[in-house]
Amino acid sequence: MGAVLNKLVSALKRGDLVLALGVVVLLVVLILPMPTWLLDISLAFSLTFAVMVLMTAIFIEKPSEFSTFPTVLLIATLIRLALNMASSRLILAHGHEGTAGAGHVIQAFAEFVMGGNFVIGIIVFAILVIVNFVVITKGSTRIAEVAARFTLDAMPGKQMAIDADLSSGLIDEPTARQRRRELEGESSFFGAMDGASKFVRGDAVAGLMITGINVIAGMIIGMVQQGLPFSQAADYYTKLTVGDGLVTQIPALIVSTAAGMLVTKAGMQEATEKALFNQLTNYPKVLGLTSALLVAISLLPDMPMLPFLLLALLTGGSAYWLDRVERERVAAAAAAEAAAPTEAPPPEEPIATALKIDNVRLELGYGLLSMINSPKGQRLTDQIKALRRALASEMGFVMPSVRIQDNMQLPANNYVVFIKEVEAGRGDLRPNLLLVMDPRGEDITLPGEKTREPTFGLPAVWIEPPHREEALFRGYTVVDPATIITTHLTEVIKDHMSELLTYAETQKLLDEMDKPSQKLIADLIPGMIALGGVQRVLQNLLQERVCIRDLNTILEGVAEASSHTRNIMVITEHVRTRLARQISDANTGPQGFIPLVTLSPEWEQAFADALQGQGEERQLIMAPSRLQDFINKTRQTFERFAMQGEAPVLLCSPAVRPYVRSIIERFRPTTVVMAQSEVHAKAKIKTVGQL
Repeated sequence: MGAVLNKLVSALKRGDLVLALGVVVLLVVLILPMPTWLLDISLAFSLTFAVMVLMTAIFIEKPSEFSTFPTVLLIATLIRLALNMASSRLILAHGHEGTAGAGHVIQAFAEFVMGGNFVIGIIVFAILVIVNFVVITKGSTRIAEVAARFTLDAMPGKQMAIDADLSSGLIDEPTARQRRRELEGESSFFGAMDGASKFVRGDAVAGLMITGINVIAGMIIGMVQQGLPFSQAADYYTKLTVGDGLVTQIPALIVSTAAGMLVTKAGMQEATEKALFNQLTNYPKVLGLTSALLVAISLLPDMPMLPFLLLALLTGGSAYWLDRVERERVAAAAAAEAAAPTEAPPPEEPIATALKIDNVRLELGYGLLSMINSPKGQRLTDQIKALRRALASEMGFVMPSVRIQDNMQLPANNYVVFIKEVEAGRGDLRPNLLLVMDPRGEDITLPGEKTREPTFGLPAVWIEPPHREEALFRGYTVVDPATIITTHLTEVIKDHMSELLTYAETQKLLDEMDKPSQKLIADLIPGMIALGGVQRVLQNLLQERVCIRDLNTILEGVAEASSHTRNIMVITEHVRTRLARQISDANTGPQGFIPLVTLSPEWEQAFADALQGQGEERQLIMAPSRLQDFINKTRQTFERFAMQGEAPVLLCSPAVRPYVRSIIERFRPTTVVMAQSEVHAKAKIKTVGQL
């Protein structure tokens, strides 16, 4: 027995089983007869359930908090219809026995509410049906329809407002997700209420029809089958039927009122009683004028004076009390403001802050600010985040954060990139257009505004977005303004990576290496070379766009070279030799080989003869005319290959490579200069020319 009770208690703890069992019981009531005592309990439960629903609708602050109300409305309607069926069965079967034939609850309503007069009961019942059906239910249905339509129409705007707040940083992602869920729940609730309000309307119609059927059918059964006289049959069955109608229509009226209160709370952000009392008592003058009007009405001839004077006294006293409370609140606020110490002037900003500089700063004209929080397409901030990750993967260099700010002194569509407070690049954009370039170098025939691409200075055209598909079909390169800024920023960063790799960033790179590498770092720094020397080596590599991700190999090369020299340039060249496979792979073209332009023996000898000094004092001393001759020939050679769409590598001997590079980087910084020792043994090469 105990085990059975435990299982029953466990089952009742599961809400899904209880709800399913309740629905099954309602279906059973529609089929099987119900004893009078159980009907009394069920009618009391129906009334209690309706009151609970009404109280919940009053105390909640937002309609979406009672999102299950449409389901509750359906269940309440099903309960009343089932009880109507059970009570109708008892009335028709036992109505001839008197007003107690359908239970004591119906009898109490028949005797107390109707006052023993079925005519009064019929009138009261008819009034309840009219109030429920014509006033409350119809108004609730209309409000639900309008609220559902306006809520659904406002969804896109509310969604955009949430996205705008998220983009501007006013809210975080979890808050945005919560707001979206609330918005979806609100739209679903009002959409469901639009249909659920039809339950109440149908319930009222069904109650009216059931009452008429019970009166007519009961009198026929009483007179024909039970032999009751007409007056007695009319008295019994009319009282029972109207009592049954009252005991079911009152809960229906309560639930309808709850539905009306719920849908009319759409604009409230607090509980109903707070909103009503706060708004009705917010204007004491209204209560004062109401009190004066009530006094005037009480003085009319033949008008009962006492009730109007009592109400006038109540409203007038409330007006006086509320006005005094408001005056005291204003006086207290003024006194507090006067007593409050004057706000201290903001502390003077330390002059040291004026010495701080931004490593990377992007200034935008006011016409380009829309790219930061653009609702369509990828935002500029997102592209810069992706750029930082791409540079870290490609170059092993952690790019500093980019400070983006507006500059009202710039032209509307201009932007400027600063590296350590020094201008490093600028451009002019059209924020609502697309930039088109022809990779073949031919003229662009699409209509638009001709311009120059700001990063590389290539000829380009600004076109309207509808021409995008045609431009892609013709094989043109199409980019949006945000991508142009990101590309320009990428090239500027790559050109200045050596400056941005500070002492602190170098230390951070070494600290983040794995534990086995820390032994190498401890042996190397500071015994063999200072941290500043490692920084210089890494800067030299980055200056020629050599990836420094393989820090283990770089540090091993530094350790090897530091054992016999302290010359940073010599150490760097040795490290480049250790990175031969990486450098060769980075310069291998799409054809699978490294295109080479070799330095002729004459120029090799000329550079070797121009080197003077020993060790760190070694310098390149070449006649200016000879140096200018080398620059002109180099420019002519590589520009000829550039016109053919090729970017070959200049190959020279290890002894002169750093000096050749120091000259070429002044007029062709993107040209790669490799030493013969940096060509990996397994790399495929092809000599395409000689300088």
